[in-house]
Amino acid sequence: MTDRSSRTIEILPDAVANQIAAGEVVERPASVVKELVENALDAGASTIEIEVDRGGKRRIRVVDDGCGMGREDALLSVDRHATSKIRLAQDLRDIGTFGFRGEALPSIAAVSRMTVATRNGDSDVATVLRIEGGRLIGVDETSRRRGTTVEVHNLFFNAPARSKFLKSVSVETRAVSDTLTVLALANPAVGFTLVSGERMLMELDPNDDVVDRIAAIWGADAAATLLPVEASGDGFRLRGLIQRPDDAGPGFRRAHLFVNGRPFREPALLKAADRGYRTTIAQKIRPWVFLYLEADPGGVDVNVHPAKAEVRFRDRAAVERLVEEAVMSTLAGRESGASFERVKAASLRVRESRPTARTVPAEDAQTALFMVGDATAVGSLEADVAEGRTPAALVEKPRLWQVLNMYLLAETREGLLIIDQHSAHERVLFQRLMGAFEAGSQDSQRLLFPLTIRLTPAEIEQVESLRGMLAKVGFEVESFGGNSVIVHAVPNPHPHFDAARCFREMIAELTEGSELVRSGKNQHERIAMTFACKGAIKAGQRLSRVEMQELFDQLFATDLPYHDVHGRPTIVRLSAAELERKFGR
Repeated sequence: MTDRSSRTIEILPDAVANQIAAGEVVERPASVVKELVENALDAGASTIEIEVDRGGKRRIRVVDDGCGMGREDALLSVDRHATSKIRLAQDLRDIGTFGFRGEALPSIAAVSRMTVATRNGDSDVATVLRIEGGRLIGVDETSRRRGTTVEVHNLFFNAPARSKFLKSVSVETRAVSDTLTVLALANPAVGFTLVSGERMLMELDPNDDVVDRIAAIWGADAAATLLPVEASGDGFRLRGLIQRPDDAGPGFRRAHLFVNGRPFREPALLKAADRGYRTTIAQKIRPWVFLYLEADPGGVDVNVHPAKAEVRFRDRAAVERLVEEAVMSTLAGRESGASFERVKAASLRVRESRPTARTVPAEDAQTALFMVGDATAVGSLEADVAEGRTPAALVEKPRLWQVLNMYLLAETREGLLIIDQHSAHERVLFQRLMGAFEAGSQDSQRLLFPLTIRLTPAEIEQVESLRGMLAKVGFEVESFGGNSVIVHAVPNPHPHFDAARCFREMIAELTEGSELVRSGKNQHERIAMTFACKGAIKAGQRLSRVEMQELFDQLFATDLPYHDVHGRPTIVRLSAAELERKFGR
């Protein structure tokens, strides 16, 4: 017979078990706001009002105009694992709501004094529940419109140890605001207000355009720095907004991810977006990213953690690839280039149907920009591309001028392009050399009189370690003893190329490990970036008309013509509309 006096395992009382479970859902006032607002969204609310006192530590009030609940459902809603969102385990495969666990209300009630007033369309009166520390202490009736109001007082009044971990009022208020901002971005068609004490912190009108929602939160100027992203494949659809490279800055970034309307965190997807920015921004620049994914049923699992901030994708590699390629494709377009004017991004409605496939590649579509002749004689770009002909838009060459021996001006149908000749040639040389690495080597010319170049011991060691790769660049190098090397052959990227200077500066930068070098993802890319920087046509170099035309044509044959390898713009657009505004026409 078992000796009960020796037993050490006990079943916890419901009150203790509920407080422990609440710790997974309710960490701070912002967690309460998140759960209550998500319930309101699941109830189909079109407007949601949030009030907090002392950062939510004293009081949180959430009012919605959703479907509300009848008396019986209201009583069941505060029982653990009672939910209207799912019925069977199979329902977890395709969850279309924020909530589904049935844990939010009972978890909040377990650590607060909570009142719930709710009415659905079938009831004449509203039901009012009063709960203290998870215990139902009263059920009343009152009059109110359809919807639900939840008030939470004295959060963690019965868990003082957890209450001590709460931050200052200002910090907790900011956390509530940040939480609400994310939910507002996920649901632009819903109106939100946030009041702290007597201060209105947020007032967002319903608007199903994400760009307008971003403008309402952070201002029109911020929204004007964003570019639309769109792609689909492998059972996933991607729509979103990314920041134009020349508008991005270092430090704090706004980066938000959503899947099937649900906010989530996934550093790997943000890294994939950053890879799409490669060679268009400097190493420490952190562009804003807003990505909305739609996944087919079974493509994503949201039942990972009670906080519902993590998800698992059936094929995460495919999602990362989709994000990276979508960002890179967007940055290849002319709208990603720098401009003198601020233009609001195209509208983005995240609940639209899946995007249609592109029929014309972005690099071909942008060539229409350079049609400066009679447009009626040019023909159909789409038809030319579809039938494999040279796009008719390329027949007409833009007029080019060199200004200050640094910039090229190109007249287009829409205004002017101002091209930095050094930055433009950097992009050309970088892509050419990366292609040469894939092909095996780059053409070089043998010198009649080899160059003898003195280097530091560290640079000599660098040359020895990179000799094979330097040969692929076009530099044939041989040790000469001491601190010297002999260069027998060099690349010939342009008529003004100074091989000795380029070689010295390349090796010095590769040895010192500059910011540009550190931004390269591998040795091939680091060498290509450094060669492009040191070997490109310099500012101040006068170019012939033929050289200008060749540089222009070569730039627009690259994958990312609007950005150099440092992350600076190669082109700044000046539209005819902007010129007319400046001249008051």
